[in-house]
Amino acid sequence: MSDIFPAGSAYRGEYVQLDLPVLVAGTSRVVVPDGIEAVLVLLSGDVTMSWDAAFAKGTTEHYARRPDVFDALATALYLPPGTSTEITAHTRTELALAATVGGELHAPEGAEPRLVKPDDVVVHERGKPGWQRAVHDVVAASVPAQQLLVGETFNAPGEWSSFPPHKHDGDDGEPALEEVYYYRFDRAVGFGFQGLYDGARETAVFLRHGSVVGIPRGYHPVCAAPGYRLYYLWALSTASGTPRALALHEDPAHRWLHGAG
Repeated sequence: MSDIFPAGSAYRGEYVQLDLPVLVAGTSRVVVPDGIEAVLVLLSGDVTMSWDAAFAKGTTEHYARRPDVFDALATALYLPPGTSTEITAHTRTELALAATVGGELHAPEGAEPRLVKPDDVVVHERGKPGWQRAVHDVVAASVPAQQLLVGETFNAPGEWSSFPPHKHDGDDGEPALEEVYYYRFDRAVGFGFQGLYDGARETAVFLRHGSVVGIPRGYHPVCAAPGYRLYYLWALSTASGTPRALALHEDPAHRWLHGAG
């Protein structure tokens, strides 16, 4: 990547990486995926995104504003390998930049950046009382990425998410994907917990505003403390040659919950 991807990203795994750049008002940065693909998500701020577009026979520009993740649906830009965008911040701006790892991808001929506007985000209301949440597909089925899947999930206070517990590490026939979560709360003092378990480990992560948790494998349920609304951006990447699909494997011990109530 270019200068927007500094050394020491928020998370770098085997297949997926995440950076959380902050731009000062009046500054511009360039993103150039070199042999990888990337998704840029606006978390807060006012920006102009510009990129070369063959269909427009020149440079395309798009202005986007998002006061905060809780105030508006996402605006995002998918960047195939070998493309680029310049981001100009008009106010202090927070971004999430998810990307594949390895530098081995090649874009199809004629591939261009794909803008995802708020109206393009697909919203799913999922779960039952106790684990109700809204899942927003940002870069999923409608965007022809090679390996990346990116979205956002919103938990009501006190609710669970990624529940019943599921995984997607490929050990039980589901596509193998690595995932990373980035957390925010509607109040900075909010908190929650992330469980991580498989046959070899059981652990819990205390979540604060700004926490980042990598999930290379295993089940990974989440809960928000009462009184605090929880948000997390999720980014997954498949291994090369693995089908790109939001498929999962639920923990068999908890499947009975689908019939509860």
